[in-house]
Amino acid sequence: MEKFQQWLDHPTLDEDTRAELLCLSGNEKEIAERFHKDLEFGTGGLRGIMGAGTNRMNVYTVRRASQGLADYILDKTTDGAGRGVVISYDSRKDSRKFAEETANIMLKNGITAYLFEEMRPTPQLSFAIRHLGCIAGVMVTASHNPPEYNGYKAYWEDGGQLVYPQDEEVIAYVNRTEPLIPTPPAGNIKLLGKELDKAYLSTVGATIGRHTPETNLSIIYTPLHGVGNTLMPQALSNAGFTNIAVVPEQAQPDPNFTTVKSPNPEDPVAFTLALSLAQKNDADIIIATDPDADRMGIMAKNTTGEYELLSGNATGVLLTEHILSKENLPPNAGIISTVVSTRLTQEIAKAHGVAYAETLTGFKHIAAQIRKWEQETDINFIFGFEESFGYMAGDFVRDKDGISASVLICQLAARLKSQGKTLFDHLDEIYKKYGYYAELGRSIVLKGLDGRAKINQMMDDLRNNPPKTLAGIAVGEPYTPAPDVLHFTLEDGSWFCMRPSGTEPKIKIYMGVKSDTSDNAQNHLNMLSAALYTHLNI
Repeated sequence: MEKFQQWLDHPTLDEDTRAELLCLSGNEKEIAERFHKDLEFGTGGLRGIMGAGTNRMNVYTVRRASQGLADYILDKTTDGAGRGVVISYDSRKDSRKFAEETANIMLKNGITAYLFEEMRPTPQLSFAIRHLGCIAGVMVTASHNPPEYNGYKAYWEDGGQLVYPQDEEVIAYVNRTEPLIPTPPAGNIKLLGKELDKAYLSTVGATIGRHTPETNLSIIYTPLHGVGNTLMPQALSNAGFTNIAVVPEQAQPDPNFTTVKSPNPEDPVAFTLALSLAQKNDADIIIATDPDADRMGIMAKNTTGEYELLSGNATGVLLTEHILSKENLPPNAGIISTVVSTRLTQEIAKAHGVAYAETLTGFKHIAAQIRKWEQETDINFIFGFEESFGYMAGDFVRDKDGISASVLICQLAARLKSQGKTLFDHLDEIYKKYGYYAELGRSIVLKGLDGRAKINQMMDDLRNNPPKTLAGIAVGEPYTPAPDVLHFTLEDGSWFCMRPSGTEPKIKIYMGVKSDTSDNAQNHLNMLSAALYTHLNI
């Protein structure tokens, strides 16, 4: 209530925000939701519901975060101001406004600010940091969240998002910053245009390679009202694909994501319009990217000829085997995945004799592992992925890249089509070679302060009362790679993990098994998940 009143009484508060807050007077629950804490950097940076308050995304949240980042740059670097900060944004409400506010805060502090003239994908922002030699970058996006969200991803000079302890250091600077910074003066922003598109697409082509079309692969693409359409058709065309149709109803940016319940390529429902067009065209493959085009989902024909969504793990496995089967691998190649992704990745890496590392969830941790390899070893990173539809080939970006990953999966699909096979046929070949793996992921949405308390209680309950057995199989001691991650391995090699989401009001449960047939793997997974849910009382 004290923070709420401070905002209302502040002389620089704009009248629209003041009016919004006045409408909350007397609603103590809503005031508590908006002011009980400040937004914090999670797995995807700052992210929250739009609106007035310290726990909401608004111009004041953005200005404060930007001022904290600017202070950090000036205190911790000698050349950061001149190297500058590059800023991009997606199609969400107020994204352009937040991006301009960020740029002007940097300029007010004497830091060079680069801003994309038009909305562009997250991977291109990561690329631009490295390409321009900037000290940092900011992407205004809430990724695949619902329309009421927006967010702020902060990156460092390697093109990766801030990770511990640097993220906490920046937050410390943010926390000591005045919460209601007035509108910064407009400055001389350096605008970035088509030259950065050409540079990024050229690097994608040089890294991924051009496809020699053995067959005319038919591709349906939907950007789900996001920014992917700014680069995807050209990236696919540059790689030699010509039979590309973009879902017309979802081609244009729309902050309300009017035609989808959720703009998330992990959700099969998001493919509804694309699926209809694919069936009409008898397409070979359907691609969907989320609003900032860092995530990518694939639908393809299964063994019965029906279109089916490939899981993030399945797509990651296909791309891992595809990349590692190439003849021109660099020496000391290495791949990276996460603790909640399929264990099959490690088996494939072992079979091909390449290094393998596992990180916490979030591509910022994969980027940090690449940096560690660069500094401490001679391992050359070539591919990384996480089960939540994130993939990255090469190191010209240091974040998920739905554009280059789409080119890769289309190259594989075209080669398989020339052999009379589908992606699902090839996936079964991989399972026959390495064993049948099955995984699941479940998210339980628990909103608000009450939801946060419930999430904390569920984590405490599992921490203090872990299962000794599941379906008669002994469960080992928990592995805690981070304070808010509980990971268990069973006696037969199966595993499960539980953690709160870093960006959404959810608690997430993951599980994986291996067996000798697809049916046995699925049955085993069903049996263990039922036993776990009973233990968790969900």
